[in-house]
Amino acid sequence: MSEAKIKWISGPVLRARSTSGFQMREAVQVGDNRLLGEVIRIDGDEITVQVYEDTTGLKPGVVVRGFGRPLSVPLGPGLLGGIFDGLLRSLSESRTPYVLPGLRPAAARHFRFVPAVQVGEQLAAGAVIGTVQGGARPQRVLAPPDCSGEVSEAVAEGEYAEDAPLVQVRTAGGPVRALAMRQDWAVRVARPIAGRLPNDQPLLTGQRVVDSLFPIARGGRAAIPGGFGTGKTVFLETLARWCNADVIVYVGCGERGNEIAGVLEEFPQLEDPRTGRKLMERTVVIANTSNMPVSAREASIYTGMSVAEYFRDQGLHVALMADSTSRWAEALREVSGRLGELPGEAAYPAYLSSRLAEFYERAGRVRTLTGDEGSITVMGSVSPPSGDFSEPVTTHTKRYIRSFWALDVKRAQARFYPAVHPLQSYSEDVVSLSSWWQTQGSAQWPDWRRRFLALLEDQARLERMARIIGKDAMPARAQLTLLCAELVNESFLRQSAYSDTDRYCSPARQTAMMKLLARFLDLADESLAAGVLPDQIARHPLYRRVARMGEDIGEQQLDGFQELEGELEEAFRHFKEAAHA
Repeated sequence: MSEAKIKWISGPVLRARSTSGFQMREAVQVGDNRLLGEVIRIDGDEITVQVYEDTTGLKPGVVVRGFGRPLSVPLGPGLLGGIFDGLLRSLSESRTPYVLPGLRPAAARHFRFVPAVQVGEQLAAGAVIGTVQGGARPQRVLAPPDCSGEVSEAVAEGEYAEDAPLVQVRTAGGPVRALAMRQDWAVRVARPIAGRLPNDQPLLTGQRVVDSLFPIARGGRAAIPGGFGTGKTVFLETLARWCNADVIVYVGCGERGNEIAGVLEEFPQLEDPRTGRKLMERTVVIANTSNMPVSAREASIYTGMSVAEYFRDQGLHVALMADSTSRWAEALREVSGRLGELPGEAAYPAYLSSRLAEFYERAGRVRTLTGDEGSITVMGSVSPPSGDFSEPVTTHTKRYIRSFWALDVKRAQARFYPAVHPLQSYSEDVVSLSSWWQTQGSAQWPDWRRRFLALLEDQARLERMARIIGKDAMPARAQLTLLCAELVNESFLRQSAYSDTDRYCSPARQTAMMKLLARFLDLADESLAAGVLPDQIARHPLYRRVARMGEDIGEQQLDGFQELEGELEEAFRHFKEAAHA
């Protein structure tokens, strides 16, 4: 084991004089408390270590010991339903209100293991060696991606601990490796795949502003920037509950303790709409609050991604929520400053962009080593100071994501939920997902989407004019545009998370609503040309019913949209007849 002695320390960063060889990114333990750290610089016989825990009490002369391997976390079937810190140490099992310092091996849980291999069988790298029954859902047990050979021993079906040897494999080089349910994996190393698949399937969230206007592909990458109080955490919780992912990995990275406490309190109570059981049963929460050591905050993002890749390799679709990447970037900045590195823009390190790329590029829809399809969809919130989207973290993030859901302070203050600004947001997955919507019977979806966004853009332009000359002094065409845009906002973009009817909206219901709104716009234009005034349309009771259709017409009442459209046709026919009379 490599050893060194501390010669200098500043916060989470220390320098030590080495008496034996260390490697870059090697995990180390520091002092009698065995604080976990990682070698981040080697200069001759001097190493620089980033410590992931509180370094209070450390002093020169304390011994640093190396593990001989990179920073790794244990991945196994016991992850589902658990709450962990940034280094994947269980918090739900803690008997104290604080995270105790030092390495503590996680208690090995027992699961019923059903073997899928026999003695004498050739085992490929990453192959399935068995399944785990019980818990929230059946899980596969995989061989490590770097292990292949002949099965020399295999246990019978039964109850075993996560770390108990289940299969013995004689590798090509000769040594025998024992495989258990739980395996260690270096968090900064992406798990290998057989190949990437096109992102031509949507991750459905049940939120109309996302699915219909700014969709994200399964295996895609999205950013959710917004200032303080715009609802980033609530929005992520809503997406986690309703998206069609098999597993949710929620990483609370450097957020305030009360926000993380709210997540930890609410998630175990939420009902999973897909199974009727608790949502927490298919969720992994990694909690790293702002008062925890700053270096662990930097590691938590990679820990969450490694957990997501573990479930992806089982052929599952995973949604990874990172809240927030700005706090992660601030941890990079603090450690960089203590290292004395040359600062970049806004004092962030020059490698901020490359670190963001390393994180987001691990998302994707892939073919696993077992030949199955799996995916990781990443949704990361960004907390730009003062809501300034031109700051470095937001700017660099936009280079690596394809969906950008900008949360607006004014909408949030007006209690408009979700507070996604339709003119500041965008999605680059629209073209690749158009064919999917066509298979759902929505061949006009791209046209409806463009029409709604053009209408909202006209609204922004006309509202600036209305503030100068007054709405009543504007031409009838401009008044009708404002009226129709307000209807799109109220009936389609606003969606209450507290409404039993409207908190989730299926693709079929979204299509019916878009079709009805598009028909309303056509009829309104025809009526205006026939001499009908916008005020007459706004005063009609049907206008209010269309504005409230999300609340009034549920998932099991889709025929109600067709009936409402028929009533609209009749009402506008009377409008035109009265105008001609």
